[in-house]
Amino acid sequence: MHLRVLCVSVLNRVLELSSASHNTSGDRSDTNGHPLDGLTLDGINPKIREYAKDIGMPGGQLDLVTQAGATSAAQIAASLSELSRSFSQRGWTLGTSGNFSAVVSRDPFRLAITTTGVDKGMLAAEHLVQIDLHGEPAGGSSRPSEEAPLHLTVVRVVGAGAVLHTHSIWSTILSDAYAGQGGISIEGYEMLKGLSGVRTHEHREWLPILDNTQDMIGLARSVEETLKAFPGSHGFLLRRHGLYTWGGDVAAAKRHVEILEFLLEVIGRMRYPAPG
Repeated sequence: MHLRVLCVSVLNRVLELSSASHNTSGDRSDTNGHPLDGLTLDGINPKIREYAKDIGMPGGQLDLVTQAGATSAAQIAASLSELSRSFSQRGWTLGTSGNFSAVVSRDPFRLAITTTGVDKGMLAAEHLVQIDLHGEPAGGSSRPSEEAPLHLTVVRVVGAGAVLHTHSIWSTILSDAYAGQGGISIEGYEMLKGLSGVRTHEHREWLPILDNTQDMIGLARSVEETLKAFPGSHGFLLRRHGLYTWGGDVAAAKRHVEILEFLLEVIGRMRYPAPG
């Protein structure tokens, strides 16, 4: 039954896509022609093909199902590349700062994540690599972001479909200024309604602040404890480092970045008004 649901859900997703979104040449590349090394779901295709024989799935439909992984990966790569350039232009991920990820498959688990040391203003599909639940690359020689354990923790604990991490000026300043309070409380702003599940400006959003460290395994444990302690939070801050937030998919996570960065800037400007 599990594989039946898998085949049907993947097939339905493919049938919803316009034919223009498919690369008919057979090359694994995104809409900009960038190669998608490591961004496939070939590991799941043998299971689909085996099950398809049992249920008598027509060959044409089977071909669509086995193409779904590459299509999904291409869309994720295109979305992350686009938002990365946008974030860089806004000053949220200057230089090689920040990292992004999105779930490509949950069975087998594959997370597409930015590779280490990439200029986020020039991010392209080849700068993404798939990793498994243990953070090991599923293919290729590219090295994932050093903060991959944090992304994996967020995905596992809250069930996120995408995780985004920025290094804006205001998140860096405020994560230090409010560190003694353990976090930042935000309430009374209309923009809060842009966060998933929030319906009123009276919502109180708590952004926990964790001390920064280069020990990613230890930090991942702290992140897990924090997420479980504050299940209603839409993000957290690393002190003198930046913002982490997430969503059910890339679009939702991007919206959360925009909302939280806006609110952090509002708080920052109120706390530190410009002279004169």
